[in-house]
Amino acid sequence: MKKLSLIMVTILVLLQSCNQKQSSHSKSNSSDEVKVLFEEFYEDILKIAPMAATVLGDNRYNDLFIDEYTQEYKSKFKVIMTEYIDKATLINRNNLSETDKLNLDRFVLMCDSYFKYYEYYPELTPINQLSSFLLKFATWATPGNVQPFNNSQDYYNWIKRLDGFVVACDTLVENMRRGIRMGMILPKCIVLKMIPQLKDIIGDPVEENIFLNPVKAFPDNISETDREKLREVYLIKIKNEIIPAYKKVHDFLLNEYLPVSRETVGLCSVPGGDEYYKFLINYYTSTDYTPDEIYEIGINEVERISEEIEKIRIETGFVGNKEDFFNFIRNKKELMPFDKPEQVIDHFIQIQKTVNDNLKLLFDRFPETQLEIRRTEEFRERTASPEYRLGLADGSRPGIFYIPIPDVKSYNIYQDEDLFLHEAIPGHYYQMSLQMEDIDIPKFAILINSEAYTEGWALYSELLGKELGLYNDPYQYLGMLSNQMHRALRLVVDVGIHSKGWSRDKAINYMLENEPESEQNIVTEVERYIAIPGQALSYKVGQIKILQLKAMAESELGVDFNIKEFHDVILETGSIQLSLLEKRIDSWIINKKNSI
Repeated sequence: MKKLSLIMVTILVLLQSCNQKQSSHSKSNSSDEVKVLFEEFYEDILKIAPMAATVLGDNRYNDLFIDEYTQEYKSKFKVIMTEYIDKATLINRNNLSETDKLNLDRFVLMCDSYFKYYEYYPELTPINQLSSFLLKFATWATPGNVQPFNNSQDYYNWIKRLDGFVVACDTLVENMRRGIRMGMILPKCIVLKMIPQLKDIIGDPVEENIFLNPVKAFPDNISETDREKLREVYLIKIKNEIIPAYKKVHDFLLNEYLPVSRETVGLCSVPGGDEYYKFLINYYTSTDYTPDEIYEIGINEVERISEEIEKIRIETGFVGNKEDFFNFIRNKKELMPFDKPEQVIDHFIQIQKTVNDNLKLLFDRFPETQLEIRRTEEFRERTASPEYRLGLADGSRPGIFYIPIPDVKSYNIYQDEDLFLHEAIPGHYYQMSLQMEDIDIPKFAILINSEAYTEGWALYSELLGKELGLYNDPYQYLGMLSNQMHRALRLVVDVGIHSKGWSRDKAINYMLENEPESEQNIVTEVERYIAIPGQALSYKVGQIKILQLKAMAESELGVDFNIKEFHDVILETGSIQLSLLEKRIDSWIINKKNSI
């Protein structure tokens, strides 16, 4: 592959040194070539990732489940990435617009990153307590989430998709057995969390299984005769295939995998773990930071935010040290006012109204996709974090802001305003919906989840609360500082676990000492960092980059800086690598100066 790329670079140089007189026809050809490349890639990816197609509202493959962890799939995926990198390298950049160049650059970076990802044997540890197809598939079984259940054909599509799921469960077990032999084994604390999740999904009696939800809420256009037939088909399928598939994975984890699972928690304790972690830092942050550099940034941020939290302690009149103040916040009854889960949801709806009333102060663009606020499903609520699930602009599926409420009487509201800004408006729901709705953003870009961009934007959004009518209460403002601290602590703890050999308990204690989050939530968070190495780094790294770009734009443009325009430029690219986002802002500043 490297030799081929060098040949293509030579061809590109020769093309660029030719006669520079370009007709408008040749320019359009080059632009069309880029467009065709992106469209072909998008179509090819959806064919091998049919569940991604369903997420994006493309219903052509709703009956397919492709096992992404077979050796055949892995090889095919890497071939596709290689072919498209080579095709992109052949395109003459001289004839491209700045937008096309930007999109081509992020396309190549994306393909290269995805290719490298499969070099590190992700199939050997394919599941965890937070993000596995075992959990995702169970949530899809409920109408109104992702899988459509609008007519009889939709119901039979789901039955066929279940066939692929059953086979994938067998592949999962075999891959994890291979992982045992290779020393790529999950930590025991993660395995212990997954076993009860699967037990909950298996359920008893069968008639109450979550996979029967579709036949409990038929649309009106399905006749009673078809309903009876579908109920019978679904019951047989779930009883004879789905529950046994989950049970097989459950029993494997309990009886075979748990006894050999490792006591250590960091990647540094598995073969090749150090190199894998360095790759994951680049994969999730789109930077070349080393683990030590990330760690140092985290230490500095923890110190800075600690000073801000101390100011709030003084403002509230609390007398005592930092640890006492955090315990006070964790247990303050006035911050736990609810006794029904519906009250939590209503609380967020009121926050949404306040934000919407002030949104035009900072933004000119507004999504059309609907937003719903829901309680997280019970079977995954104990280990879930608040999250946003992508919606569709055509109205067929709303964006969903999920709130876990495992114990409503201990639910503390001091972070809720900040949480809404991050997950909903102007954070994930707002940014992702605008990206989905913008026809000028290539479809392939929707497949990119540049974590540092999406999570960096959401964390940046938390800082906009005062302008959006929030943070009038010092405890809510403390909630924002606490979440800023939370993301700073991640830089320290994630690196500590996966590069410096920290134990689970050391990570938990470090976070307890530096933020007012409850111990239960901190345990959940630390186990998240253990399960998904590197992902938690993206938030602070991305936010810091956006703040740096904002400061640069303010300095360069002075009185001509416009916050709405800045936000538009950040959002109009869609999810993009940080290095390319910086180039986009540089270009905007230059163009704006030239127009003044």
